[in-house]
Amino acid sequence: MYTKEQFCKLIDNTFLRPTGTKEDIIRFCDECRKYHFAAAVVFPFWLPLVSSELEDSDVKVCTPIGFPYGAISRASKVHEARNAVANGADELDIVINVGALKSGDYDFVRREISDIVSAANISGMTQDAKRTLIKVIIETPYLTDREKIIACRIALEAGADFIKTSTGTAPNGATVEDIKLIRSITGPAIGVKAAGGIRTLDHAINLLDSGANRLGTSAGVALVQAYKPDEILKTSR
Repeated sequence: MYTKEQFCKLIDNTFLRPTGTKEDIIRFCDECRKYHFAAAVVFPFWLPLVSSELEDSDVKVCTPIGFPYGAISRASKVHEARNAVANGADELDIVINVGALKSGDYDFVRREISDIVSAANISGMTQDAKRTLIKVIIETPYLTDREKIIACRIALEAGADFIKTSTGTAPNGATVEDIKLIRSITGPAIGVKAAGGIRTLDHAINLLDSGANRLGTSAGVALVQAYKPDEILKTSR
């Protein structure tokens, strides 16, 4: 059982709507600060604003790299990662090249992740000696179980801090089965982030109970408001 504060710190509150305005982003930052979420996830364009709005808060700034399909060039991803760190990102959610993985070009996938990890951390050191947290999105809805296992092992070898299920743009999102599979490969070594379609408290709790230790969702505020530890304890007795 988590306290309310602990539950908030398991959530990457996400705003990736293309129609979002500056005013929307500022309101989003106010919510993130109010609830002390683990991270605020926004498009790269908004990083300078969000970094400024969340300065001196305990909320990390996160942005996706290669979003949503992961199919841009490796050089573009590396540049995007460097630029994101320079603009205030503390954490990066990197979309792997799914097509390369499914083609069996595992060396390319490993090298791409490794290059991004290195670039991000070198950029961080030139900023303020910080280390950038790297979450690798393997996009589980498009993979077979065998491919999920391979993707997890590659991400581990390449220096990922977290493995994340999906972008939320694929046909299906995070499932309990995928979280259990990913955690069986990673063990306790790195984090597991469930993302995609997390809208209800029951779904969120089931994912956490299955091994996730971070949730990516645009419904962060609703989930926190629905989370009442005392009531959950009463019903479980």
